[in-house]
Parts: sequence; C-alpha cells; structure tokens
Amino acid sequence: MFIESAYSLRQHNSFGFEVEAAFFARAGSEDDLREALAWSSENRQPLFALGGGSNTVFAGPPAGLILHIGIKGIEHEYGDDGSVLLRVGAGEDWHTLVSHCLEQGWHGLENLALIPGGVGSAPIQNIGAYGVELSKVFVQLEAIDREDGQAVTLDKEACAFGYRDSAFKNHWKDRYLISRVWLKLHTEPNLTVDYPSLKSALQGRDDIGPRDVFDAVVSIRKARIPDPAEIGNSGSFFTNPIVSAEQAQTLLSKHEQMPHWHQADGSVKLSAGWLIEFCGWKGHRDGHVGVHENQALVLLNLGDATGHDILALAEAIAKSVKETFAIELTIEPTVLAN
Repeated sequence: MFIESAYSLRQHNSFGFEVEAAFFARAGSEDDLREALAWSSENRQPLFALGGGSNTVFAGPPAGLILHIGIKGIEHEYGDDGSVLLRVGAGEDWHTLVSHCLEQGWHGLENLALIPGGVGSAPIQNIGAYGVELSKVFVQLEAIDREDGQAVTLDKEACAFGYRDSAFKNHWKDRYLISRVWLKLHTEPNLTVDYPSLKSALQGRDDIGPRDVFDAVVSIRKARIPDPAEIGNSGSFFTNPIVSAEQAQTLLSKHEQMPHWHQADGSVKLSAGWLIEFCGWKGHRDGHVGVHENQALVLLNLGDATGHDILALAEAIAKSVKETFAIELTIEPTVLAN
C-alpha cells in the first residue's frame, strides 16, 4: 500500500472543498486495512476512513492518514425462499449497486436509488429514503477491529440501527473499518410506495413495478438535489428531528400544515426541510455558500467555499429554527477538523 503526502481531497468530497490530506492511501483489501492501521500506529498519526466522501465536511486540512476504502466485489447466493444474499465490497458505489440489483431482478433497494457514497458508509448512517432504510435489508457486515487488526462479523442487532444512526456513530465510533456488507434481497418485489412524494409521483399508474419506483425516486432526487459534480453539496445536511407527542401537538396547533409522521414509540418525526423553509432560508445565498432553491435541506458550495463557510451557514440556520420552533437540528454529515 502506497502512502501519499500533501494529497488533494477535492475529488474525494462531494462539496468539492480544496483541502489537502497530510497523508493519503487507498485500501483495496482487508490486508491493506491492517497495513494502514499498522502505519498509523507506528507513525502516531490518526486514521480517518473515507468512502465516497458524500457525507463528510472537511473543516480545514485533516490531520493524519486519510484512508480511502475501495474494496470491490459483489457476490450473490440464491435462497430456496426466493431470497438473494449479497456480499458487497465496501468500496462499491451505492447507486451503482442499486442499479445492478434492479437489472438482475433482485428487489428491495429501489427506494434507495441515487443516494451518493460507498456501500461501506451505508450502515454507519443507516441510509434511508422514501420509506425504506438500509436496516430493512441488512444482514451483517465484515470489519477490521482497529484495536487488534482482527476480522469481525457484526449482525443487525449488534449494529443498533436507528433513524440515520447506528452503533458506529456512538459507542463504536472509530472502532471498526468496514470491509464488506451483506444484504438480503428478493426475486419477488415487495414495493414500498406510501411515502407522500413517491406516492404522488406514481399516482395514476397501473401495475407499478420496481423499475417504476426506481425511476420515480431518481426523478424526485434529481429535481431536489443538484449533481455534486456541478454544484458542491452533501445532499440532506440535517436529519429530520424527532420530538415528543406533546411537543408535536403544541407545534401543530400553531402550524396545522406542518408535515409530521407518527413513530411506533409514540414520538413524532418532523420535516427539517419544512422548518428551515418556514424560517426563510430556502434559496438563500451568501457569498460562496447557499441553500438550494428546490430543497431547503441542501447546503451548497457556490464556488470557493470552505468547510468553515458551510458550517457557519448551518449554524445560522439551526439557530433560527431553534429560536422559532424550540427544536435543535442535527447535522447529518461527519465534520472532520484538523
């Protein structure tokens, strides 16, 4: 494995920030992961694992070793019950995987089309969209333990998935390097089309199939989120807040049109995008940063913005939402500071 120094990360983060990694390496195998861990320890340098860079905000040049995990491969095995068990390398592109599965007649990922990033990052965030979360199809993952370099297998229960959350963002933060992810799909479709915007996009169609769902999701996302290759962004910058039933009722008594979704535990999920738009931020521009005119959740690098510029905008947005609704917004991407 080759270690590069003073390496530009502009092509490795979807915001397009021009920052340099002190050290950079690519891992194409589990042995490369172990070698990177050994190098990090021997040289007393911190190690940050980077996938597609779509969920990372570099707040200045990162210290230590930036390790791009590029482990490839898609293996599959059919079950007697019409299931398909996939073992996918962490370095595979997520949307490419979704497209591949659709072409093969393996169903269950259609709602998760066009989510940027690598497969290895998906369990960390428990990615989700349009009524489906990764946890619905997740079986287990393989990883290398940073503490001893040993290979481990972690099942769904161990990963402790929640809304845009997992053990890897909490008590297992910086503990494992994910190498492969196992998913269980099916040859017979079992479509989820109840999410409001998706349901609306499919309204009036007969015999809706997986391809219809896939195409509708892609169309919706393209309309709401600009291509990072054209305008730097990380997709949704804030997670939808979850509040108590009492707080939700108080808010709804003042704002009847507020989108909300009741959760199984009695809490209520609110739309962060709606809250931000209500506060007047949709379409906002300020120098090199802005808020997308079609989706208030999307913060933009309009030119030569830095991570600090984006974070300053995010802080101002969160402050106004808190002052207006007494709700704390949570940033979805990982912020990496030097």
